[in-house]
Amino acid sequence: MINNVLKNFCLITFALIAPITLPAGGIQKSLNQNKFLDNKNEIILSSNTSLYSSPEIYAKELLVIDVGTTLSVLRNWKVSKSEAWVRVELASNKFLDDPNKILKGWIKM
Repeated sequence: MINNVLKNFCLITFALIAPITLPAGGIQKSLNQNKFLDNKNEIILSSNTSLYSSPEIYAKELLVIDVGTTLSVLRNWKVSKSEAWVRVELASNKFLDDPNKILKGWIKM
């Protein structure tokens, strides 16, 4: 009888205290632990740039991206020593923007 009471007490104590340390238990990381400014996967355009459907000059030009647009880098593609391409995604509000809006493509570096 005392064994069962002790086991139940330990089980209930563990069930109440252990989830506090889990991510879904409510303890959050400090904002200082996150490195917001060290994101090397974003670029900001310094000139108007064409967004292409594939990494080649003769590919279909999807649109022209304006100066100052922030892009997320998805992958790099090196065609030759002098020609490199980057697959990018434009920043957007997925709830308010047109779902048919072009968000991804290739730019020549």
